[in-house]
Amino acid sequence: MPTLSKSELRDELRAGQLRPVYVLFGAETYLRNAAAKHIADLAFGEGDMRDFNDDEYSLTRTEALNDALAAAEQMPMMASRRVIRISDVRVAATAQKDTLKEDNEEALSAYLERPSPDTIVIFIADELSGNRKLSKLLLKYAAAVEFKQLFGAELERWAQKEFTTLNSTVDEKALKNLLFLVGPDLNRLSNEIAKLSTASLPGGQVTQSLIDLLVERSNETDHFQLTEHLMAGRSKEALSVLQKILDDGAEPLALLGLIAFNFRKLATTVGRVNPEQLKKAITRTAATDLAIKTSVGGGGPAGSRLQLEQLVLETIMSGQK
Repeated sequence: MPTLSKSELRDELRAGQLRPVYVLFGAETYLRNAAAKHIADLAFGEGDMRDFNDDEYSLTRTEALNDALAAAEQMPMMASRRVIRISDVRVAATAQKDTLKEDNEEALSAYLERPSPDTIVIFIADELSGNRKLSKLLLKYAAAVEFKQLFGAELERWAQKEFTTLNSTVDEKALKNLLFLVGPDLNRLSNEIAKLSTASLPGGQVTQSLIDLLVERSNETDHFQLTEHLMAGRSKEALSVLQKILDDGAEPLALLGLIAFNFRKLATTVGRVNPEQLKKAITRTAATDLAIKTSVGGGGPAGSRLQLEQLVLETIMSGQK
């Protein structure tokens, strides 16, 4: 069975179409778990006795899969359907880390080939190595949906929607800075947005000053460390930290603004760095800002990353002259 996109899953659910078996997997656990809950919610109608028919089994317990499949075969009790959620599913690159074991293959295959028409089974997978036989078995018979981490414009749209849902607003610059500080973890981001929206009452405007006051700067160590490496001429370490920050979902212009802030902060510390080197670094940062905004060397994430890498290397080279 082909993997469904998130939008295809959403369209099916809006149309009231439910499949007998789902596999929800991927790095974005917040959206993955929300999808599992939404599917379960849609499975029950008004008057259904949900408490007797909605069960979750964690594969951290040895016999959980057998128990879950046995429950899936049972008739619903005073409801139109049963829902069985099977969590903590892991089919790793090596069998030692598996929670879904090769010993389970026969029972799992038998159920997947003939799933109960009265039950919806949802596998919630933390890891699903595509090369493993059990992964291929699940992907063959179940409606599989991958939840990748959100980055860039997609992450911004999700966050803006969350603010709107909570009757608050945030301008684009403040939003980009918030996303840089928090990163792409939607579990934490949703909590921060809820906190900021509440604090913005009664007006509902989330400002940069409010973000500075309430949001812990989880990435602050990384970006100040990057500045330190730049000034010390440590190119390998600087590029490594830069890669980590960008891979964590940092918005390039927001990152550049924080680098510039740290340079200005260093400028007030007498004797900490060479003034001429710092002047060149600040000038180069301004040039990088213009290059990213005008898509010099190619636009998009790849072009912005290239400009930041050039900033790192040229800043270090200027300090070595």
